[in-house]
Amino acid sequence: METITETLDHSVLVVDDEPQVVWVLQYSLEAEGYTTLSARDGAAALEAIDLFHPRLMLLDIMMPTLDGWSVLEEIGKLPDAKRPRVVVVSALTSLRDRARAAELGANAFCPKPFNVEDLIGVVHDLEALEDLDVFSDFSDAS
Repeated sequence: METITETLDHSVLVVDDEPQVVWVLQYSLEAEGYTTLSARDGAAALEAIDLFHPRLMLLDIMMPTLDGWSVLEEIGKLPDAKRPRVVVVSALTSLRDRARAAELGANAFCPKPFNVEDLIGVVHDLEALEDLDVFSDFSDAS
């Protein structure tokens, strides 16, 4: 991985251990003009955040090595300027899971299976909020 120290505009880190999900999300986001990065587990996600400073992250919860909950806890320790906005994309969809995601700093939650157009809409909305320099937590994107 080459080192980039600046935040990539319109960059989205896709974090999921399922290659098909990563492919669909990267393809869809790139078609919308986003630069994408990917990580297949939580440890790789934290490394990518440190190296590339993505503006947004789509984060699965159930992953090997380091799960999404742990990733949320770790990025919660980062200064606001280095913390990406997070959309949790997970099959864990109970109210308890959604509340935990929000408590750990997730900005939105999209249940799996997801509708790609709806998820892209959430990404656009979060980017628009960032452009306005407004912070808002979303408990549900559906």
